[in-house]
Amino acid sequence: AVLPRRPLTVGELLDAAVLLLRDQARVLVPLALLLSLAEQAVLHPLRMLVAADPPSWWPAEIGDSLPGYWLLLAAGAGSEAAIIALLGAPAARGAGAALLGRRPAPSELLRGARLGAALPAAVLVGLTVTAAALTGPGWFLAYALLGLVVPVLVLDGTPAHRAPWRAVRLAGRVGTRAAAIRLLGYLGWWLIRLGIGLGVYHGLGMLGLFDVSAWALPVTIAAFTAVNALAYSALGCLDAVLHLETRIRTEGLDIRISRAPAGVPETALLAAYR
Repeated sequence: AVLPRRPLTVGELLDAAVLLLRDQARVLVPLALLLSLAEQAVLHPLRMLVAADPPSWWPAEIGDSLPGYWLLLAAGAGSEAAIIALLGAPAARGAGAALLGRRPAPSELLRGARLGAALPAAVLVGLTVTAAALTGPGWFLAYALLGLVVPVLVLDGTPAHRAPWRAVRLAGRVGTRAAAIRLLGYLGWWLIRLGIGLGVYHGLGMLGLFDVSAWALPVTIAAFTAVNALAYSALGCLDAVLHLETRIRTEGLDIRISRAPAGVPETALLAAYR
């Protein structure tokens, strides 16, 4: 099963996120590609402002451009958080169906994802993470605690103004287990993104097929856009399965589902008690 109805280990949660991505890749990956490309377009002027050159996007004179580079890092952190949060909407819809033993059609993922509420929530998450990233260590706290905002909106039926507080409470349960796993997932995919994004550029350079330095910008943007799309989709799926697993672990969602009479609508079955 993509998402068994029982508490899961950390490894099982990471596996469940990948399985969910595999099942819903037709929707999540194309959407993530568009969002990742838009992210590159938004960050490009900031990179040029601080003279951050591809493929590492490290400025030549870090001392003179440190304030601008710090702003670039914070904006990148916020855009990542917003994209992951928005992808969490269709991912949560797919995870909810998977928990009930059903594989929804691609059109159903978007139709039931409450995108009208999820989009403002994702923007709010992105702005909050950007502000927290400007402080440095505040990024860890903001990213870890706000990951479940959109799954709460999509699956729990929680009003938009109460969703952030419920998401923070869920992430903080069982010794902040969900928050710690979210940071672990981000770190793993960050290493993969960095390795592939830089590896494509330097690998093409080693092959000597063409002067890769003359094409550094398009090659780097293409590589990072592709790997970011995969990573953001996987992290959105991780948020979705983390949300449901935390509810199983702390609210008995699995017991509620097993005792529900036949014919109960899926939205009512997954809605949280408030």
